[in-house]
Amino acid sequence: MDHESRAAFFDGTAEHYDEDTFHLRVAEALVEGLPEGPDLVLDVATGTGFAAYAALRLKPSRVLAVDVSPAMLARAEAKAPSLDPSGVITWQVAPAVPMPARDHTADVVLCASALHFLGATAFPDWLRVLKPGGRLAFSVVSGARFKPSGPFADFVPTDLEFPHDEAGAAALATSAGFADASARTFTFDAGDRVRSVLLVHATAPGKP
Repeated sequence: MDHESRAAFFDGTAEHYDEDTFHLRVAEALVEGLPEGPDLVLDVATGTGFAAYAALRLKPSRVLAVDVSPAMLARAEAKAPSLDPSGVITWQVAPAVPMPARDHTADVVLCASALHFLGATAFPDWLRVLKPGGRLAFSVVSGARFKPSGPFADFVPTDLEFPHDEAGAAALATSAGFADASARTFTFDAGDRVRSVLLVHATAPGKP
């Protein structure tokens, strides 16, 4: 699927994306436990900016948030006056893979609620942009529950086998060359239904 088709698809979902608070909770959970004071945080496929804004609690010098959808980014940036008055976050319309960042410049890479659209090619790019010892945090859907259908299924890459448990989720990072990978199940009760996702934290190889 080309970038223009992807952008058009996600532009069409932007208006109501923030109504799903599950994405916000996933983003907030992803940044828990990450070290404070990073120089550069990359938010991959930021959507309407949930993870980028959550990253501000880490007190970073800079956050670069990238998404292929102009409409998604417009909604993300519209929140900046209240959520990021100091302008720490830079918003950029671009494909998430490869990230528009130089090699080994990021301290943290975040990817919330988007890996199932990026596929396995995201992992070598995250290794490329992270500094030695840099931290990776991503969420991934469970293969036991994720059953895309209709037009939505056309945007899900076929090169990634979705894990069925925490061990399988951590193995995604380990098999891609990351170290110290751990995973946990994050569950959120929205009232009308209970949803869950697997959260993975890992470290880029090498000494910082």
